[in-house]
Formats: sequence, C-alpha cells, structure tokens
Amino acid sequence: MNKKELDIGGFIGMNLSLKEDAQNELLKKKKASLVAVTDGSIIPIEEVPDLVFSEKMIGEGFAMIPTSSIVCAPIGGKLFQVADASHAFEIRTHDGLEVLIHVGLDTVTLNGVGFETHLKKGMTVKQGDPLVKFDQEYLLSRGCRLFIPVIVINGENENYRYVFKPNNEVEAQAGKTIALTIEGY
Repeated sequence: MNKKELDIGGFIGMNLSLKEDAQNELLKKKKASLVAVTDGSIIPIEEVPDLVFSEKMIGEGFAMIPTSSIVCAPIGGKLFQVADASHAFEIRTHDGLEVLIHVGLDTVTLNGVGFETHLKKGMTVKQGDPLVKFDQEYLLSRGCRLFIPVIVINGENENYRYVFKPNNEVEAQAGKTIALTIEGY
C-alpha cells in the first residue's frame, strides 16, 4: 500500500467518523411533545398517590386530574398494548418512544367495567385521538382514584431531557395543551 492509498483510507475513515458524529448530534436533537390526555389539571408525576408512578419506577412523565371522561392520545403512534380491562394503553411512536397512559388508580380491578373503547392493539392513533371513555362516577363509587398518569416507559437514557409544562391553574385542553416535552431521545 502506498502513501496515497493510506491518505485516502484515512480520509474515508475520518469522513465515516464525522458522519457518525453528525448522526449522533441529530439523534440528540430529537424532540417530542406529549399533550394533555383529557381536560383538567396537569400535575407533576411525583404528586400521584401511588409509589409506582410517583417514585418513577416505570419512567418519567406527568399526570392529570380529569374534568372530562374522554382520554386522548398524548402522542401519535401505534397502539403497542391495550389492556384487557381498557384502563391502560401503550403507544409506540414511529421513532421508538413508548408512552403508557393509565386511566385511574386501582382501576384494573374493575375488569373493564366503566370503560368504553373500540381500539385494538396494532391500530394507529394520532395525537389527540380519543382512546377511551370512562364513567367517573362509577370509578369513584368503586374506590378508584381519578389520576391519569402518562409515562415514558423507555426513557431512561441519560441523554433524555424532560421539560414539564404545568398548566398553572388554567384547565388544560385534551389534545392541545402541551404537558411534557422530551428532548434528545
């Protein structure tokens, strides 16, 4: 191999390295916004009276205290999971972000009673699309607590940056009010 071939090889290697660096920078610049899943108050996830959510055991996020009985998709993507009891949904975006929406606390025990959805695993939803309708009075009468945690369940990467957007005493609008942004995923 002559010196000219070595120079070209070094140049190609350097270009590949620069290309990888550019791709890594592009990845760091990804940004997604999660919107309010219902009308109501947006609260920090730490205020949910359930340690699994408040201690962020399954991920970072926010929660809502609903004034409406309709729950919408916080982000667009494919329904990766739909709980048999219709109380929880997992959406996977086209670029891999996974978001869990859990309607109420202790609602799994209702086995779907009080929930109405026509969605199935594998269906595609857009940000703001209705996911489920729930009967607030029924849930409360069964001892369930009306908090709706919204969690990024695969967001443990140290490069992720979360920016919580509380709605400061103004009622959030389902599908419109930004509740949380995720950067660098």
